[in-house]
Amino acid sequence: MTGASRDDIIHVMNNFYSPHEFIYRPRWITAPFRTALAAHPIVVLTGARQVGKSTLLQHAEPVCHWRYRTLDDFDVLRQATQNPDALWAGTDRIVLDEVQRAPALFSAVKQAVDQAHGAFRVVLSGSANLLLMRRVSESLAGRAVYLVLAPMTLGEMWGTPPPRILDHLRAGVWPADGRVSHALPDLFTLALRGFLPALLSLEQPEDWTRWWEGYVATYLERDLRELSQIPSLVDFHRCMELLALRNGQILNQSEVARDAGIPQPTVHRYLTLLETTYLVERLPAYTPSRTTRLIKAPKLYWADTGLVAFLAGYYDRESLAQAREAGAYFETVILHHLKVLSQLLVPRGRLYYWRTRRGEEVDFILEQGRQVWAFECKMTTTARYGDAEGLRHFLQAVPQARGGILLYHGSEISRLDDRIIALPWILLATGGKVDTQQ
Repeated sequence: MTGASRDDIIHVMNNFYSPHEFIYRPRWITAPFRTALAAHPIVVLTGARQVGKSTLLQHAEPVCHWRYRTLDDFDVLRQATQNPDALWAGTDRIVLDEVQRAPALFSAVKQAVDQAHGAFRVVLSGSANLLLMRRVSESLAGRAVYLVLAPMTLGEMWGTPPPRILDHLRAGVWPADGRVSHALPDLFTLALRGFLPALLSLEQPEDWTRWWEGYVATYLERDLRELSQIPSLVDFHRCMELLALRNGQILNQSEVARDAGIPQPTVHRYLTLLETTYLVERLPAYTPSRTTRLIKAPKLYWADTGLVAFLAGYYDRESLAQAREAGAYFETVILHHLKVLSQLLVPRGRLYYWRTRRGEEVDFILEQGRQVWAFECKMTTTARYGDAEGLRHFLQAVPQARGGILLYHGSEISRLDDRIIALPWILLATGGKVDTQQ
């Protein structure tokens, strides 16, 4: 590629599909997306780069028939900046993709929606959390509904519908004892590859590593520069690596700043940018009682295990499986699927973690309406009574909670006591076929 510009290189890095490799896999968010389209003039669909937003918008009914414009096209970007009304001239249905590239566009969208009195429909999509961009959130206040497309679930990869496990638990229906009848996937191979759609066509770990190299380069060289001025991409990349080593841990920004050799306010700013672009999230602590001595600092989780493994320096399955942080990767896979399923609930579920100063803890707490459920992750092939100790402490401390679920890497469904059940994690990810015991 002699003489190629940096933009040319980034374009090649970002060219992840060839036409014969592409297979559209329906996403679980499609049903709530269609419901939102029917009820709201503006639907905002955001998510990290390469999670499949553009693909969904070009294949899902009815928006696949709408006018589609992406601001990745420089001519469209110029038009959005100079004459945005021309983008939707002659139509009342339009999809505008990568809209974070032109914040001035949103006031024009607001005006068009207000003048049409419900006849104009628009989908706005982008790789940044528009709710965190003040100018955008103010323009769309009261007019838009927001949906986030996450990396693919295992069920979406396999072509299965969303499992009903959370719906059944909310209705008071506990799974019967039984056994998952199909083979379990290799957890660390899944975690090493990651859950972004383009990776499904790549088979070898070295191909995954090259892909993630291109992804990070694109992110640093393009996405970040569009959102903020970063004085040192080297420092930012170092901060990403340090945060990757802290995946699943309570976040201490001062410690990260010390190890990176940069000021703590700079770490805070970098972390906010990673959140804005959906690469990381801070999981808040569950604090139902003021009298309980609880840890209240958030935990840090990365959105995709493949990205965090790459940044942490794990390039093969064996090194990841033997890593000290292996359990955190299992937690991250579980959190990913819990998040997707909780966003399908109405109202949406909220996720937390719980830890006391005595060291009692539960990985994830799901709060939906007035119902509370606790989820503990154990990277074991056999569920034992002692594995649920944290769940029992939580249920004693929060008696209004409905119950606890131990998610583990095995095949048996079994009750551990009257309020705790052990479930194979695959049931959360795909549903799966279960042979019940009579």
